[in-house]
Amino acid sequence: MSVVHRSEGVLPPASAHLMSEPKIICELAKVTLGEKTKAEWEKMADNYDLIRDKIEACVIGFTNYNERVRKKGGFYLPIGASEKNFTTPSRKAQFTVNQVTTKKLKTGEFLMTTLRSHDQFNTTIYGNEDRYRGIANGRRIAMMNKEDLKMNGLQSGDVIDLIGNYKGVERIAPHFTVVEYNIPTKNIATYFPEANILVPIDQYAKTHTPASKSVVISIRKHIG
Repeated sequence: MSVVHRSEGVLPPASAHLMSEPKIICELAKVTLGEKTKAEWEKMADNYDLIRDKIEACVIGFTNYNERVRKKGGFYLPIGASEKNFTTPSRKAQFTVNQVTTKKLKTGEFLMTTLRSHDQFNTTIYGNEDRYRGIANGRRIAMMNKEDLKMNGLQSGDVIDLIGNYKGVERIAPHFTVVEYNIPTKNIATYFPEANILVPIDQYAKTHTPASKSVVISIRKHIG
């Protein structure tokens, strides 16, 4: 892990109008920021070396980025723990002990976690085949324990809606196909970003990580 290396596509673009991810971001930045920025968005979209130069200028560990990334195998980023280099006042590792918190679920409620599939990096979707879990041909999936399926009159292949109700605001993620999975009872696993609509925007950890692994929801059979 923590290895930085280049990757290049091997297939021709599906369309002459298909833009790269950096191109999309640069175009959004141009339209959104306008004269508020002097960044050379068009040049960066056409030359990724310029993007790497910007990363090198502001992120530790990326010295000589363009040169090192072209070497076979890429390069490792600095890892404080492995190098025993801790930027604490004592220069030693500091540990904290935190109380484990649990959410008490009401009747009919589930604790939803969102996951990434085998062929997914962050929120970029590359396909519908999740080799990790043996799930294929879809991403709007709700993985549930077989006992929960029985309790709710469901079986694999049924279609349900996922419902969030945080601070009195109802949010619905419709049309998720049920898959029986080895998961604890009263839990449901879904993919992100398909289920992101159910993650409260103002519920997060101290590091501002969204509570996307611990969302209270309910379910109902999909109609239509």
